[in-house]
Amino acid sequence: MEGDILEVIKYWLEGEITNFIKVWLITYTSITYCYFASKIIPKGKSRLLAFLPIISLFIYLPFTLHSTHLGGTTTFFITWLTNFKLLMFTYNVGPLADPSITTLFHFVAIACLPIKIIEKNNPIDDSIQKGKKSTLHYAIKVLFMAMFLKVYDYTNLIHPRIIMFIYSIHTYLLLEIILVICASLARGLLNVEVEPQFQEPFLSTSLQDFWGRRWNLMVTRILKPSVYIPVLKSSERFLGRSYSQLLAIFATFAVSAAMHELIFYQMGRLKPNWGITLFFLMHGVCLVLEVGAKKVLGVKIQFPGILGRVFTVAFVMGTGFWLFFPQLVRVKAFERGLGEYAAIGAFFKDIAKALNLSTFQTQ
Repeated sequence: MEGDILEVIKYWLEGEITNFIKVWLITYTSITYCYFASKIIPKGKSRLLAFLPIISLFIYLPFTLHSTHLGGTTTFFITWLTNFKLLMFTYNVGPLADPSITTLFHFVAIACLPIKIIEKNNPIDDSIQKGKKSTLHYAIKVLFMAMFLKVYDYTNLIHPRIIMFIYSIHTYLLLEIILVICASLARGLLNVEVEPQFQEPFLSTSLQDFWGRRWNLMVTRILKPSVYIPVLKSSERFLGRSYSQLLAIFATFAVSAAMHELIFYQMGRLKPNWGITLFFLMHGVCLVLEVGAKKVLGVKIQFPGILGRVFTVAFVMGTGFWLFFPQLVRVKAFERGLGEYAAIGAFFKDIAKALNLSTFQTQ
């Protein structure tokens, strides 16, 4: 019995899974080095030089993976989020510089996981409280994910625009589920409460609301101290506060565009055609115009609730259908992702067969 199961596990661990484990073992070891190095190397250029080999390694490691889910997620986690956290930490700012992080275990978890811990001494504000969802809420979203996977069996019978709409919902659900799993892991390992990463983005009333308060907030919380604030402060003396803010917004979207291009290149190994860059730069320009208009016309000037939501969602999805989701199709993200789901299903079927065969033989 044990021999059959071990053969199945051995088969599954070959190749991609083995590489995935190696990548994350190297990642944990590297972050451990950063933790102890920070104890003896002062903040500033010296610490930056000590961290640069690790930051370079984290750019390379995901390229040893080839699957959509494992490779793309690893690029997002360590090449983007962890690297930016380490860069900020070289000057003792950002989430890794939090004085509440007193152990190696906490340092590694905060460095690797896309989470923002809610401090126990600070009250949870209304937006965070409203963002907390029940287990049933996420169970329903998992059910919708399963339904979409079944729909893909009939793509030849469905209009391409409807398929693109399904892709957009699939992407949102997949991201939220992955981040919720990470948050649950952090709660269990660290015994802390973490902020939600999504605040129902389909209810956004403006682009500022969508990108700043509702969509993938871990990225927002990383880009603000690492890009937005430095650009704002460095340009303020030349441009003034208002224009510096607009420049900082655009710079933030430019960096986000570059990181998304890197993620898509990792997933598809295809030369960029800059559709992703155009998508984020377009949204950066539009958000600059929106914020600028609010400054000129008054902060309270905005579309009425329902009209604002319809316009915002239509704009995000419309530009996504035009520029963003075709890039996912181009790198065959959904096609390869479905193959990976099938491989997982085959894995569990093989285990079930091995267990049934072993039970039959013992009888």
